[in-house]
Amino acid sequence: MSKKIKLIWDFRGPAAEKTAEHHEIHLKEFITSENLELNITGFTVLTDMHSIAYLVVNEAEMITVRDALKPHRGEIYNA
Repeated sequence: MSKKIKLIWDFRGPAAEKTAEHHEIHLKEFITSENLELNITGFTVLTDMHSIAYLVVNEAEMITVRDALKPHRGEIYNA
């Protein structure tokens, strides 16, 4: 089984939650348009001024997706 990588976009400020929520819509559209193997996305409110949106990809797809979408950071995904 290949590693899964969680690509993360950070949003800060008073509109962070709504921005992260909206960004997830675009991540789902990207999954569909690029026929990605996994369909794991989401957004999380960390504080009232910091939220994240994320997309989980297989390690083999990570570089292509990273270069196309320019996430702020990534981490190993454990589910």
